[in-house]
Amino acid sequence: MDKLVEYRTLIKSILTNYDELASTPATPGVETLLSFDEERDQYLWFQVGWTPKERVRGITIHVRIKNNKIWIEEDWTDEGIGNALVEAGVPPRDIVLAFYPPEVRANTNFAVA
Repeated sequence: MDKLVEYRTLIKSILTNYDELASTPATPGVETLLSFDEERDQYLWFQVGWTPKERVRGITIHVRIKNNKIWIEEDWTDEGIGNALVEAGVPPRDIVLAFYPPEVRANTNFAVA
């Protein structure tokens, strides 16, 4: 399987699994949603809705594929989607923790860029 196709498939599978595990909304009136844009290689897991007092909107995970690497732009999960990707067979050198500054990324087991 082509690397790009494999990475797209893995990202969508992991995010779908996360969404299914969190299928019961923690807050009534707030939905968790998935958005997969393969044309631009952007993948999101996010929340939108209303509580009785305020608007809720937030990104839990934002992943994109850039230069044949998986760039994790946002990740508010405990385990980290980067670890799930490694467990699924993606080499750490193909994963960028883009939510860290480049000088901090150098201290991780993942790619700097």
